[in-house]
Amino acid sequence: METPDAAPPSPIRVFVVEDQTKILKNQLKLLEASTEITIIGTALSGETGVEEVRRLKPDVLLLDLGLPRMSGIDVTRVIKAELPEIEILIFTIFDEEEKVLEAVKAGASGYLLKGTPADKMIEAIKEVRAGGTVIQPSLARRLLKHFRVGEAPPAPGQHSQLAVGEPEGKKLSARETEILQLIAKGVSNSEAAAMLTLSKATIRTHLEHIYRKLEVTNRVEAVTEGLRKGLIQV
Repeated sequence: METPDAAPPSPIRVFVVEDQTKILKNQLKLLEASTEITIIGTALSGETGVEEVRRLKPDVLLLDLGLPRMSGIDVTRVIKAELPEIEILIFTIFDEEEKVLEAVKAGASGYLLKGTPADKMIEAIKEVRAGGTVIQPSLARRLLKHFRVGEAPPAPGQHSQLAVGEPEGKKLSARETEILQLIAKGVSNSEAAAMLTLSKATIRTHLEHIYRKLEVTNRVEAVTEGLRKGLIQV
């Protein structure tokens, strides 16, 4: 007796907030070509975006930071406070560095540069929906310096005293260190899985262990702690 084929996964429900109509149309054109996501609504302002997200409850919110009146940061704070299960992916530009940091603190799960190719946008949406965090390589280094605390990271080849004195249960395994080094370069879960010949689920499990051992909650903090403790270099 043949086993029926498994039903394909439901498309990821995405809502887009972007105040520039030309950019919004371009984004929709790129996203609507994918069968893996479905656009359930759009808004041209933060205020309308919040109302519609409350009503529609998408899986992922694509959110422009540079909104008038109610900013992307404000929208992030409101949505994460009321609907923490919704993942928020920020669209940013290079000179919005400080705003990106505020959005991270408010609960955003990742960031994309405006003009990102369609395949990368889809991959990022899938990544945050699966519980991951997206860091663009071109932004990673600039973001990291804002999270560093205290002294500068150790020079390559030198180990921080913090790393030397770690309890056994807090030490990263060789594989965990390898994965942490990859995400410091902006590699996504899917890319890391392909590079290491592992499943995405295994990568997520390793990341959970890394977060727990380093006592952090996201990729940026994990990489920062890894740098501070001399475990990795960028």
